Amino acid sequence: MAKTSYRINMCEGSILPKVLLFSVPLMISSILQLLFNAADVIVVGQFAGSQSLAAVSSTGSLVNLIINLFMGLSIGANVMTARYMGAGNNKDVYETVHTSIFVAAIGGVALALFGFFAAGTLLSWMDTPADVLPLSSLYLKIYFLGMPASMLYNFGSSILRAQGDTKRPLYYLSLAGVLNVIMNLFFVIVMKLDVAGVALATIISQYVSATLVMICLIHESGSLRLYPKQLKIYKDKFLDIAKIGLPAGIQGTVFSLSNVVIQSSVNSFGSIVMAGNGAAANIEGFVYSAMNAFYQACLTFTGQNYGANKLERINRILLVCQICVIVVGVVMGFGCYFGGRVLLGIYSTDAAVIDAGMIRLKYVCLTYALCGIMDVFVGSLRGLGYSVMPMIVSLLGACALRLVWIATIFQAVHTLENLYVSYPISWIITSSVHFICFIIIRIKIGKKMKYQAA
Repeated sequence: MAKTSYRINMCEGSILPKVLLFSVPLMISSILQLLFNAADVIVVGQFAGSQSLAAVSSTGSLVNLIINLFMGLSIGANVMTARYMGAGNNKDVYETVHTSIFVAAIGGVALALFGFFAAGTLLSWMDTPADVLPLSSLYLKIYFLGMPASMLYNFGSSILRAQGDTKRPLYYLSLAGVLNVIMNLFFVIVMKLDVAGVALATIISQYVSATLVMICLIHESGSLRLYPKQLKIYKDKFLDIAKIGLPAGIQGTVFSLSNVVIQSSVNSFGSIVMAGNGAAANIEGFVYSAMNAFYQACLTFTGQNYGANKLERINRILLVCQICVIVVGVVMGFGCYFGGRVLLGIYSTDAAVIDAGMIRLKYVCLTYALCGIMDVFVGSLRGLGYSVMPMIVSLLGACALRLVWIATIFQAVHTLENLYVSYPISWIITSSVHFICFIIIRIKIGKKMKYQAA
């Protein structure tokens, strides 16, 4: 049995305090994880110049495009582990844990090899400007060598979250985050390694956090305990994980593809706008990470309660998580916009870069709560075992719409404002359809449970 101090009983008692107990450490963890890249961008922007800043900041959408398929599988691991824990099926939990970590290790190595050798070609396809391409390629090659650690950390953390443990991943990331900042400053300022230095700092920190999570699982008690020599793929568990995770990964990959297209459109405005866009996107990332904690809470709480056949709590879980995500999205989104010039000044002192960044903050940060609402609906649907439906809705309502927008309206009026406004429009449409889907699925599951009980 896991230590009670790290577990949350998600199937009984008041929901709001437990959602907050789960979400706040996860929120801080996600923000710390973002600091890995933010520290890269800030240090390189202040001590290496705008070209290096553009080189580092322009790689984010491409990295997400490549890794999101495997990250989707970590969502499947979380949902299935939570469901089996809620149902009290310890053998299924054990097999899910060992399948998940094996997939993470193999997937991480595959991503490292692919990313290292394909970095330059992929950046060229994105129309990365010639003056930025060599630095971007160098940063990306080194960054991808950290993929095994990134995969192991994220899969391991998703397993711990299934029992409500968001504290220990926070502790591990705190240590790795401090180490990352120290090494950033040393490699860039003292060693003069430029973008290579910040990439090295990031991957070393990732390996530290991944090692700590693996040690945690190896020493965990009960069905979550990891036995490295017993790692293998249990076919039925892998299929269960893939059923939830692959649609989530495909959705994330195609979302990233649309962001790559948007990044390519941003690139057409030159390196100054690229730098401003990258800095603003990093600031928005903190808002998104805070909101995403409630997506994860909805996903995990719904999964456990569905496994325990406590359907009456699922509607309340969704409502609580929606209220929380709206409050966080509005407060942080507006705060980042109105404090935008100060925040952007952390990344660059160039007035033109700050002006470009403020345009993005206006259209994205002020409406970011809409994105949170959309994601929480998706979390509830996936927690109930439905992953293909939200994938299709998201791909059509968000990704396809953005791509059509760029190919038509943006081409007609070629401005940054017209590019960025595609974000809130897509969030409104997609959230509305997700809400309708949740109502339909919830009624369907309720009828199914009543029929089985009869």
